[in-house]
Amino acid sequence: MRDTRDYDELLEYWVGWREVAKPMREQYARFVELANEGAGELGYANVGEMWRSAYDMSPAEFETESAKLWDQVKPLYDALHCHVRAELGDVYGEDKVPQDGPIPAHLLGNMWAQGWASLYDLVEPYPGVGDIDVDSTLKTKDFSPQEMVRSAENFYVSLGMPRLPDTFWERSMFSKPADRDVVCHASAWGLDGGDDLRIKMCINQTYDELRVIYHELGHNYYQGAYKDLPPLFQEAAHDGFHEAIGDTVVLSMTPGYLAEVGLVKDAADDPRAVINRQMQMALDGIAFLPFGKLIDEWRWKVFSGEITPDNYNQSWWDLRTKYQGITPAVERSEADFDPGSKFHIPANVPYSRYFLARILQFQFHRSLCQTAGHDGELHACSIYGSKEAGAKFYAMLEAGASQPWQDTLEAMTGQREMDATAIIDYFAPLMAYLEEQNEGRSCGW
Repeated sequence: MRDTRDYDELLEYWVGWREVAKPMREQYARFVELANEGAGELGYANVGEMWRSAYDMSPAEFETESAKLWDQVKPLYDALHCHVRAELGDVYGEDKVPQDGPIPAHLLGNMWAQGWASLYDLVEPYPGVGDIDVDSTLKTKDFSPQEMVRSAENFYVSLGMPRLPDTFWERSMFSKPADRDVVCHASAWGLDGGDDLRIKMCINQTYDELRVIYHELGHNYYQGAYKDLPPLFQEAAHDGFHEAIGDTVVLSMTPGYLAEVGLVKDAADDPRAVINRQMQMALDGIAFLPFGKLIDEWRWKVFSGEITPDNYNQSWWDLRTKYQGITPAVERSEADFDPGSKFHIPANVPYSRYFLARILQFQFHRSLCQTAGHDGELHACSIYGSKEAGAKFYAMLEAGASQPWQDTLEAMTGQREMDATAIIDYFAPLMAYLEEQNEGRSCGW
C-alpha cells in the first residue's frame, strides 16, 4: 500500500484486510460486557471512565482537555488535508477524489490512513531540495549497530545525563540473531526495577532506524531516572509522557546537529529544504493526530453504551469522517467490523497516549529550547550540549509518577496544561506554504 498507485489494487488490499475483523464482532461485544463488569468491580462506571481517570483529573475534564488539544491543531491538519486531497485528485481524477468531500480511505498509503508518509513523492514541495542523506554516512563509515546506539547515548550525555550501564551493552539485542526468529519491532526495557536497562532491535544502517534508537533510549533514560522511587511511582507522569521523551530528543536532530556530530557534511538550511522536511514530518505526525484521538473516543462511547453493537461500524465511520475527513470507497455495513482491523482495538490497548505524546513532544521541545537560550525559529533548535535544558529534562524524568503530572509539567515548562500551540509554532513555515497552495481551493469536507 506504500508503493502502488493503482486505485483498484489498493482497494483490494484495503477491503481484504478488513475481512479478518468480521468474525470478531460478536466476540468484541461480549468482551465489552466482561471488561465493563471488571471495571465496575474496581469502582468505575465502565472501562472508558477507568482509562480517562488515569490523568489526575476527572474523566469529563480529560475529555474536555483532549477536545481542546485537537481544536488547537485542527487548522494545520485541515490545510494538510486540503492540499493532499488536491494532489490525489490530480493522480486519480476528481471523479474518484471529489474536491469538496472526504478522501477515499485506501488512497493514503497506509492500511488505516493513520500516516501518509508514503505520499511524499506526490506532494514534495520542492523536488530534491535539501535531502538529508544520513544513510550514506552510516554506510560509508560502516557504523555498527552499537556505534549507532552510542551516537544516541552521546546526545543524552551531552545534556548531563549519565552513561548507560555496562549491562545495557552486554544484554541488549542490537542485531537480528542468525540462529532464531525474533520480534524485531523496537522496544526498550527497564528490567529489575530499572537497574537492568536494555533495548531490543534489529538495527540497520538507516536514518529512520537511527531516529528510532534516539526514541527508544528516551524510554531507557526515563526508566533509569525514576528507578529509585517507590515502585508505585516508577512510571511516567502519565502514559503520554513516556512516548514523548525520545520524540522530543528526535526533534533536536536538526541539520546543524547532524553536521556537528559528523552525520552529514553540510548544515546549510535552504528555506525550501525546511518546508520539504516539515512536509515529511507532517505527513507522518500531523496526519496521525485525528486518528490518535478518535480511536479512544469510539471506545469510550462503546464502553459507556452510547454506541451499541448494532451501530459499531456506522459510528466508527462517522468519527473517521468527522475527524480525519476520510470515507470508505465501497459501501460498509453492520456486517463489517472495521474497528477490529486495527490491532489496538481487539488487543484493548489504550490509544490516547499516542495522541498526547505527539502533542507533548513539541511542548517539551519549545520549553527546552527556551531554557537552552535558542534564538530563532523553533524548528531550527537543537538542545544538544545544553546542560541547562538537560537539568530540567532530567528532573522531570526523575519525578516519575510521584506527583500529579500537572506539577511535573509545570516544573519543566511553566505550564500546568498540555498545549498544542507549540506544534503550530514549529510548523509555521509549512503552514504558510499550505495556505499559499490552497489559495482558491475549496477546503473542508
